[in-house]
Amino acid sequence: MLPRLGANYPIEIEVISKPKAEYQTDEYFELDLPAAPAVMVGDEIVVEGANVSAGEVEAVIRRHLGVAEPAAPKKGFFSRLFGG
Repeated sequence: MLPRLGANYPIEIEVISKPKAEYQTDEYFELDLPAAPAVMVGDEIVVEGANVSAGEVEAVIRRHLGVAEPAAPKKGFFSRLFGG
C-alpha cells in the first residue's frame, strides 16, 4: 500500500519496524509516538493499534497535501439494496 501511495503523491514515507518489546519501553513512550501498529501522516495519527484501509490513508494524505478528495463512487442498485 505505502509504495503505491508514495509513487502517486509527493510525500516521504518512513517505515519503522521493531520487535514488539521495543514499542513497549519507557523510551518509546517518551517519543510521544502512537502504539504500533500505527499510521501517521505529518503529525496526524490516522490509526493506532489497528489496521487501516488504503483508501483511508489516501484520503488523509490528500487532505494533508491540500488536494481534493476523490468523489465517492456512486452506489449501484445492488449496493443500495444490500447496504454494501
